[in-house]
Formats: sequence, structure tokens, C-alpha cells
Amino acid sequence: MTKFAWLAGTAAATAIGLLAAPAFGQTATPQAAAEPASPASTAYPTSASGDGNTVGGYNQSRWAEDWRKLCDPAKRDDPIDALKCVKLTQDGKSYVTFSGELRTRVNLTTNPNLREVEQQRQDIARIVGGADVHLGDHFRVFGELGRAELQGINLGSPAGNLRNQLAVQQLFAEVKGKALGLDVGVRAGRQEFFDGPQLLTVGRDNNTLYFVLDGVRAYARGKDARVDVFDLKYVNYGFGGISDDKTNPDVRFTGATFGFRLSPKLFGGSKLFLDPFVWRLRNRRATWGGVIAPEERYFLGLHAYGDVGPVNIDWTVNNQRGTFGDRNISAWQAFIAQTYRLGKKPDAPRVGFHVDYGSGGGSYDRTGDLNTTSGLFGNNIYYSYGLFLTPTNLLYAAPNFTFTPVKGVRLAAEYGFAWRPDEFDAVYRASGAAWPGTQNVRGKKIGEVARLQAVWSITPRLSFTGRYEHFQAGSALERANLKSSDFWAGWLSFRF
Repeated sequence: MTKFAWLAGTAAATAIGLLAAPAFGQTATPQAAAEPASPASTAYPTSASGDGNTVGGYNQSRWAEDWRKLCDPAKRDDPIDALKCVKLTQDGKSYVTFSGELRTRVNLTTNPNLREVEQQRQDIARIVGGADVHLGDHFRVFGELGRAELQGINLGSPAGNLRNQLAVQQLFAEVKGKALGLDVGVRAGRQEFFDGPQLLTVGRDNNTLYFVLDGVRAYARGKDARVDVFDLKYVNYGFGGISDDKTNPDVRFTGATFGFRLSPKLFGGSKLFLDPFVWRLRNRRATWGGVIAPEERYFLGLHAYGDVGPVNIDWTVNNQRGTFGDRNISAWQAFIAQTYRLGKKPDAPRVGFHVDYGSGGGSYDRTGDLNTTSGLFGNNIYYSYGLFLTPTNLLYAAPNFTFTPVKGVRLAAEYGFAWRPDEFDAVYRASGAAWPGTQNVRGKKIGEVARLQAVWSITPRLSFTGRYEHFQAGSALERANLKSSDFWAGWLSFRF
């Protein structure tokens, strides 16, 4: 048994004991036996269960949605509602929920790859269809097919998540039930996974096809605590039909994420969660500084998030340890974000500020510790809509403001400043690759980023999103002959 397996197993056993025990002097009340199980646990708050947020009934992971209310024809508003609950049995315990998305999008980027060349235009279409088959209260199968279309100018070499004739985006089976008063389940197959801070684990909605993994995820959730353990491998998309999207045997992501709901009495009233995590990323062909070698990287971290009155926080710190070839890894990340709501309504304006740090150093050395952090498969657009930055050898600070000028339209504006902590290491882009030549020039400042996003919720199913960004290259990029860039994007999305 490996050291990681022993550590994860011991932690999971301890968490199961905590889950089964009363929290805050209260005893968890089991779900009524007559109530059918929902796609996500109803005991632990669904917003903190690691399956993403559901807004207006919709979630990025369509299997996390619960449309059982539409099994009653009296609660349907239009013919499409009937697709959300197609009964397979008279009692309604076996049913199918159909889902889909049609998205048409245009991206314009000047100086793509920060080189002074012809602007890039991407004409993109996403077509996704899924079926969530529930067979009784304890078994389900979810499948989702996706097609990614791409045309335009100066496209370079598009990846399989941007151009793909047909892909199995997700396909898994889940068994779930009750044990020791807990909601428990096992999900096996191809699936999205973002049980962690968004800067480390997210499905990447910015892509045409989502980032997905193959493997097993198991969970146990009580009233005030939970644990998820997983063993997953990355998926490489091909360009043709469903037969060329393969599991990548070289990249394996395993670990455990724990969750605790803190007492709502804290700070005079709050809704806060604390998620410790212990993960391992094994990559047989990792690349740092032009060297390819096996890497085994451990993530030991803590994620705190939630609301205290009008303040929303999202704080993460993690230490990364392990080996790259014959070298030790010693790296740190910290993500500190908070906003303040200027009013009592949910859509009231918010002002905020975030500071993020990812250590760097040692990538281009052949001896000593490797201090560069890994961003796993985190949110690529958090720092730059143009995908120019990632939390590796990065210090980033940005104030932001979000408001609703008219009903149904949400605007967000941010101005960010980016530096590299170690000017003897490279500047890294969203793919995790180094910007060529930046390791050979000095200068701390990476650049400044002005960003604006508008989301118009036309109907619950139809929305329009527009983005603009100006990326102003700083000394660390200019000395490597890299340029500034402007980015525009707009897309119309229909979901059901």
C-alpha cells in the first residue's frame, strides 16, 4: 500500500466517523423512506456538496439537476417541460430527464499568442444532448454526447475540445442509498469533476466540450459533514466520432475532499463551509523547463467559503509536495477572494477584491527543489478571458464590481495587476505551458488586465453573454517580444 493510499484511507475512515456523529449537539434526521432520492444529496447542502451550484434549476453538470416536480403535468409551463420527467413506471420512481444545449459563439483576438500577427476569429458551435435515466431510488445512468464545430480565421491547430465531430462527454452509472444515516453513493465512468476550489478543479465551460475524467468517485454525506474519495484519469479528446476520445493512462488524479458545515451562529449569523483536501496528481510525462519526466505531486489544502451577512468569501491555501524526476517539489498557492453586497436583494451591487499567489522557481534548473505550482484543470478565464495567465509563478491582485443596471442583465468589471514572484522562472499561460523566452529575461511585471462581462438572461432557458478584455503586456513579456492583446467574445446559449 502506498503512503498516499494509507493517508487517504485513514482520513476517509476518520471522516466517516465524524459524519455519523451528531454535529453541534444535533442529530441528523434521515430522509423519509417514502421520499425518492434526488440526483444530489438532500442532507448536506447541495451548494457545498462538490457538484456545483444550481441556479434556476440549471447546473453546469446536468446530472446534478432535480426536475422531479415536473413529473406533475400541472406544474409544466410548456411542452419542453415534459422532457424533464418522462415516467418509465406509473409511480414515477423510474423516469428519464432529457437535457441539451445549443450555443453559438464568436471570439476575436488581436495578436493571438501575444505575437504581432493577423487577428484570430473563432466561429464556434456547441451541440450537447443528454439523458439521465433513474431506475428506482438507488440506481441511475447518465449519458451526454457533444459536438464541437469551429470555423474562422487564423485558427492554428485547434484541440479536440474545440473541434470534434462527436464525443461522449459523459457516461457513468451511479448506485446510491442510505448507510448509518448518511447519503452514500458510488459514481463510475466518464464524468465532470470540480469538487474543490474553482482555480484547481472546474469543468471549464469556456471550452466547447467540457473537461472530463474517467474513473470512480464515492461519497458519504451527513447533515453537517461529508467526504468524497476518487480515482480518476484525464481524457484526451480526438477529432472524429465517439471512438477516438481516449482515457489518458499517463495522468491520474486521486484523493479525498472533506466538507464541514460550520455553525450558523458564528459571527452573529453565517453560512460557512470548510473543505480540507488531500489529492495526488501523477503524470508520467510532466514537462518543466523543457525537461520531460515522471511527476508525483501531492496537494494538501484547505478551502473556506460562504457568506457572513453581506460578505462572501472564497479562500484557499494549498501546499504542493512530491517529486519531479529525481527532484523534490515544494510549492505553495493561496487564493483570497471576497465581495461585499451593497444592499439586501440577491442582485444588489457587489464590490470585491481578490489576491492570488502561485509560487515559481526551479523550472529551468537541473538541481534543487522545483517550486512551480500546478493549476490542475482549474478555471482558465479567472485571470484572463484570452487565456494568457494561470496561477503558476503568479501574483495577481484585482478589485472588481458587479451590478444589475436593468432587470435580467448582470455586469461585472475588473482591473487586475499581474507579477511573477520569481523573475528567473517563466511566465505561464492557461495551458500550463511557459511563454517562450520569458525565462531568459528579467522583470517582475507580467501585465495589467481590464475586463468587462455582461450576461443577459433573456428567459430561464435563453441567455446572451458578452466579454471584452484588454491585456496590457508588462516588462516580463515585452522583453521576450510578446505583445498586448484585445479580446472580444459573444455567444447565445439555449438550454433545456
